[in-house]
Amino acid sequence: MTDEKIKDQDVKEEEGFNPSDGYPSCEGEPCANMAEDEQSEADTMTEAEGGESAEQREPSPEEIIAVWRDKYMRLQAEFDNYRKRTLREKMDLVASGGADVIKSMLSVLDDMHRAVAASEKSEDIAALREGERLVLQKFEEALRQKSVVEIEAMDKEFDPDFHEAVARFAAGEERKGKIIDVVQRGYMLGDKVLRYAKVVVGE
Repeated sequence: MTDEKIKDQDVKEEEGFNPSDGYPSCEGEPCANMAEDEQSEADTMTEAEGGESAEQREPSPEEIIAVWRDKYMRLQAEFDNYRKRTLREKMDLVASGGADVIKSMLSVLDDMHRAVAASEKSEDIAALREGERLVLQKFEEALRQKSVVEIEAMDKEFDPDFHEAVARFAAGEERKGKIIDVVQRGYMLGDKVLRYAKVVVGE
């Protein structure tokens, strides 16, 4: 019995078994190699993870080009849509503005038709002239409502910004450089000249 216990104890000591720890001792070259292998595997995993994160932080040139190409195409499409929309709005504005002016002229046209019909039936010249004057006043008022006004010219100093000289006549020192006759009236739309007044200037 004593010999068997001694033999068991020798076997356990040879295997490196430590009774107090409950597992074989890790002294010697095999355990050191095991630790190195585990550390090497951990380093490999860390490098792989680090490589993936670095790749996420720094996209490839092809990916950058693709992103900027997509942004450029989107911007170009938006600009084309904006250009078409503004052009359509401008055309609609011009059309609606022209229609508004024409509509305001229709009532004057009605008065002109009535004046012509009255002149064919009536021989009262004074009444016909008064009707013509009223139609003219109504027409000028319709133009003023659209900011169209006549350019003042008669007896004014000649101004090339508003007047166009078609002739010059001697008119004495007092009327030299002034407008002595208006061949064709000029008109302005707000601050813009629609038509220059054609005038005769004294010299």
